[in-house]
Amino acid sequence: MTEHIKCLDREIRHLGHATTIIAASSTDKDSLEGNVIKLSGAVWPIPFSGSVARVGVSPRLYQRVKGILADGHYDVLHVHEPTAPILPLAALRHSRCVNVGTFHSYRDTAHYGFQYMGGLVTPFLDRLDGRIAVSVAARDYIAQYFPADYTIIPNGVEVTRFSSPDVTPFPQFDDGKLNILFLGRLESRKGFRYLLRAYARIKAAVPEARLLVVGAYSKDDRAPFLRYARAHKLRDIRFLGYAEWTDLPRYYKTAQVFVSPATGYESFGIVLLEAMAAGTPVVASSNVGYRAVIQDDVNGVLVPPRDEQAIADAVIALLRDPQRRARLAEAGRRTADSYAWPQVTRQVVEMYERLLRAPGARSPARHEHSVRILADRVAAWFDPR
Repeated sequence: MTEHIKCLDREIRHLGHATTIIAASSTDKDSLEGNVIKLSGAVWPIPFSGSVARVGVSPRLYQRVKGILADGHYDVLHVHEPTAPILPLAALRHSRCVNVGTFHSYRDTAHYGFQYMGGLVTPFLDRLDGRIAVSVAARDYIAQYFPADYTIIPNGVEVTRFSSPDVTPFPQFDDGKLNILFLGRLESRKGFRYLLRAYARIKAAVPEARLLVVGAYSKDDRAPFLRYARAHKLRDIRFLGYAEWTDLPRYYKTAQVFVSPATGYESFGIVLLEAMAAGTPVVASSNVGYRAVIQDDVNGVLVPPRDEQAIADAVIALLRDPQRRARLAEAGRRTADSYAWPQVTRQVVEMYERLLRAPGARSPARHEHSVRILADRVAAWFDPR
């Protein structure tokens, strides 16, 4: 969602429209983009869909967003994850313009809060004029609790950033070894444990294999996996930690295979598209979100979730077959092209314009050739910790 908001904002401005983003953030105001309104510095980590979201919790948010929307004269309010607490609901409550919501999340299990308290949220969602889901999985998940018409507009990928010929592998890993890349947090739902167990089999079959582990994880997160690697005498595993935004394309370019063994809670496969754009063949769990992006043995390889033997077999087969890697990489590039951000953004802006033309549309500004968007969501882009 972080990348989604940042890229959507940039592309909408490229089309000549004015945008404003409001969010809570613990980041210093001076380091934020000029079109970002910082509402509060009170941001707390809250478990959300198998991960952790940093959410604004200050009671001042309500009054501040009320004042901003009263004075902003916006044409469109675009709320990301409209059911999230405080800020999205407050924005919908006080909006005086066309309201659009994007639903990003998917859960493998029931949402008991929606089941028993969804009626409290429904009046706010009823103020949405347009609803976007980033995938069929995200649509089907939210629609079971809040039935309505949802338009599927996927997440995008910065194709040119990842595919640029100027992006080069890291020289310290460009030494003839075959690099397997894992990129993500070491949360349970990301499934790294299954890749690590598979790596023991991979290393035995392909001695020149190496595992690169990149992500925003802590020493405590890493510790049990280091103990496992030492206990099983696994070599050539590099825990590289947090990667700068500018380095992500280089990690994909460095790898011969990218593996995402996520066990669930995936509504879409953004990291898969990034790898595809970079020309790196993908092995991924066959969960509902990833199946929206990958066709098995066409533009990637799907394996059953939590199946370390299947992961090992798939990676070994690819490492041993450069021609197959090249075929999957080329198909992956074509897939990524269809999700390029300019194309995705045009779909979003077309929805804005269609809703603004609808009879009775709320729009106090009505700026000719200008759709103003207030993208409302707390995101790690504004809070890099």
